[in-house]
Amino acid sequence: MVLMKITFPLQRRVRLAQGLWLLSWLSVLSGGFLFCLGVYLKTELIRRAEIMDYTDIHVVPNILMMVGLASIGTNWFASRVCQDSLDATRFPRWKPFLLGWFAMAVVLCSLLLAAMVLCFALQGHLEETIKVGLRNGIRFYRDTDVPGRCFQKETIDRLQMELRCCGNNNYRDWFEVQWISNRYLDFTSKEVKDRVRSNVDGRYLLDGVPFSCCNPASPRPCLHTQLLDRNAHYNFELQTEELNLYNRGCRQALVEYYMGLMNRIGPGVLSVIFMQASVFVSLRYLQTATEGAMALENPEDDSEGYLLEKSIPETIEDCKSQVLTLLKLGPVDPGDAEAPAEDKGAADAATSG
Repeated sequence: MVLMKITFPLQRRVRLAQGLWLLSWLSVLSGGFLFCLGVYLKTELIRRAEIMDYTDIHVVPNILMMVGLASIGTNWFASRVCQDSLDATRFPRWKPFLLGWFAMAVVLCSLLLAAMVLCFALQGHLEETIKVGLRNGIRFYRDTDVPGRCFQKETIDRLQMELRCCGNNNYRDWFEVQWISNRYLDFTSKEVKDRVRSNVDGRYLLDGVPFSCCNPASPRPCLHTQLLDRNAHYNFELQTEELNLYNRGCRQALVEYYMGLMNRIGPGVLSVIFMQASVFVSLRYLQTATEGAMALENPEDDSEGYLLEKSIPETIEDCKSQVLTLLKLGPVDPGDAEAPAEDKGAADAATSG
């Protein structure tokens, strides 16, 4: 039973070819958009890899870039088929490649759906990864002379200024780590000695934060040292004043940023899937209608186009048998097995005679 059969007069076939040509080029542009989206996401992940070393999430931009490039090629191919579909001398040369094209289109749509599922599946691990990465970044903030960590300070400072955040959960996270390198501490100073001796681990802790936590929108000059000392600053109340610092933690800011980025990817990927599926269906109708017209005595007569020549179960069985035959794993016909035995018996009889 033919699935979804439609009759195509000549004028309708022409309009189908023209519309599909335009849709194919729109899909080429959408493939470029998908590739650029993957590059952008990949760049953002690499840019902050020091505080978010989560390699599994790189699968998503890799799929987007690969599918984007493949989509450009497949849809350019579809546009060329549309151009030659009404020419009986040029269309047959594309017929051997169409089956591979349909298989590629199905694979591309499947990969895009997988990328969307991965986006939602990996979001649960994203927050914990960011939390651990930020905690390590703050802890190694002072190690500007240590190989492999020398850029942590710059990374954290840029992050806090760009996302307008401070610390992991809030600015108080900086009170728990020594974020000033020993290289810049005067150990002959009594204040420094007292602070180091007062700590069990011998760290120089203070109630201050880096300059990058300062909020430039505040009318008051930034207060980022002696934040717990009420008498250190004039007209300063710790409980009521915003301290001229960013109140939001960087973990919350990063999670919101990447979640928003991935959530915006979803509609873009869905639109590309819809467009690719439209090209797939339209090209299948164009192929079957054109082949049907070429089989007629008058190619300008009405022809029939369809998605599948048989029902879905029958088509699946045919594909399965073709694959098994191709792999030489198909069932052996008993008649084929008996034939050699009969031939051997006849040969033995002739020899004895």
